[in-house]
Amino acid sequence: MANEPVIHVIDDDEAVRDSLDFMLDAAGLAVRTWDSALPFLAAIDGLDQACIVTDIRMPDMTGLELVQKLKARGVRTPVIVITGHADVPLAVEAMKAGVVDFIEKPFENQRLIGAIRAALAQAPAEADDATREIAARLDSLSGREREVLDGLVAGHANKVIAFDLGISPRTVEVYRANVMAKMQARSLSELVRMAIAAPGR
Repeated sequence: MANEPVIHVIDDDEAVRDSLDFMLDAAGLAVRTWDSALPFLAAIDGLDQACIVTDIRMPDMTGLELVQKLKARGVRTPVIVITGHADVPLAVEAMKAGVVDFIEKPFENQRLIGAIRAALAQAPAEADDATREIAARLDSLSGREREVLDGLVAGHANKVIAFDLGISPRTVEVYRANVMAKMQARSLSELVRMAIAAPGR
């Protein structure tokens, strides 16, 4: 169909491109692969009904630089970043740049497929509802839990947060577990994504 969503996969690793192409095609999704962000940017015209899945560390142009270029062009196509070099500051930077999801390798196929389908299906009204839900979860945190969350979003390790707050690393671990449970986050990157998506951040 002419208006069938197209998943643009950008990765400099041919084996990864082939694997994702096969996986997404088997899931019934139309796929187009690119070995670099540069030819993708040069070739694309309209990106309606599309989703971009990009590696974050690539030569020529990184996934984050691609997101920033698209943002500068006013392109609002959802972007999902995949990376084998995940760290919290990188996740924070990606989410602030407008990435809709940040997925660490290795990941289960259904994790990526689910993220793509969610990105394609989310209407603006649904996005607003999700933002309000995240805000409500944040409001449920205690003051100390918010301080620990702020430390995590800043990319600090537990021992650094503990030093800054004058508490033990073990206590930070307890607060961190509470924050993950209250925010209903399955991973640290998902927690960061929700915190950054919240109003006022």
